[in-house]
Amino acid sequence: MRFADLTTLRVGGPVADPQEARTRADLIAFVRAHPLTVDPASPLPVPDVLFVAGGSNLLIADDGFEGPTCLIRTTGTQWEDPDDHGRVRVTVEAGEDWDTFVAATVARGLSGLEALSGIPGSVGATPVQNVGAYGAEVADCLVDAHVLDRATGEEQVLTPEDLRFGYRTSLLKRSAARVGAVRYVVLAVTFELEAARDSRAGAGAATAAVRYRQLAQALSVDLGDRVPVDAVRAAVVDLRASKGMVLDPADHDSWSAGSFFTNPILSLVDGPAGRVTADAVLPDGAPAYPVVDHATGEPDPDVVKTSAAWLIEQAGFTRGFALGAGRASLSTKHTLALTNRGHAAASDVVGLARHIRTGVEKTFGITLVPEPNLVGLTL
Repeated sequence: MRFADLTTLRVGGPVADPQEARTRADLIAFVRAHPLTVDPASPLPVPDVLFVAGGSNLLIADDGFEGPTCLIRTTGTQWEDPDDHGRVRVTVEAGEDWDTFVAATVARGLSGLEALSGIPGSVGATPVQNVGAYGAEVADCLVDAHVLDRATGEEQVLTPEDLRFGYRTSLLKRSAARVGAVRYVVLAVTFELEAARDSRAGAGAATAAVRYRQLAQALSVDLGDRVPVDAVRAAVVDLRASKGMVLDPADHDSWSAGSFFTNPILSLVDGPAGRVTADAVLPDGAPAYPVVDHATGEPDPDVVKTSAAWLIEQAGFTRGFALGAGRASLSTKHTLALTNRGHAAASDVVGLARHIRTGVEKTFGITLVPEPNLVGLTL
């Protein structure tokens, strides 16, 4: 078994010690058999164990991984009845396929996750980096995450306040970065969704407000208009497919980890100078977007977000850009995905990523941050 067979980038060496968790009890047993025995405040040089579910956010070295690898294959979905306000709670095991679950919510006439259609990976991975697309984020609908703390061996239920969501981040992701290994293992996630106003009318009766301009254009509506959730899902899947962001064995643009770099968030607080404007920190012509503080629901006045794709393109990297033999390249459809053209090694992908990050840094003085987890590799 090789990680190339377990990840959407289709690169990575041998899996030395695979162990499959098919039930929540299996997953708990694996975690408790491999506790985090170091001080969580002390960084580790390498991960001690590896957890793999959908494999959509992993770039693993050509040498593979020598430690135990837990293959999360847990399944199960528990649907509650609608409450008095027409809201439905659903608890999903970590190993369930994310898009299959989203499709099930739409089929039941529930709104909340339809804009997150077509995203590869598992349910348990979505709160780790607060998966988002087309104006929606997992944080919008998440009630809690059921986790197991490897440092204590105890199960916990973490609320959105506990998880401290941000743009593509959470307590789960930040704690792993601090420790150098996964601390909190997601067992299941509970979401709260809005039921259709008339469940007898089917999925078309449930509507959702469109919060992303490109999606509104695809649906021929205005921002804020309410549209049937099945129409939103269909439009989102079409948009993602047009960018090579829906898995397709025949399309090498989809042999990727999605957007490889996160959109940079820049500080508007400059020490002695106090607060500065976005124009003072952004390159000329760069787009500027607000960053919502999930604690308040308001834009954070201390930071501004800009576009990684814009920076990459303005630094001279075009769609399809490749190095050397071209085994890895930027997607031919957009510049945010690094893709395997069929015979790439992990070293090809990381070499391309390093080249692009260096080019952006030299041009704009902004260091791009990779979104996938790198195992046995560094930029």
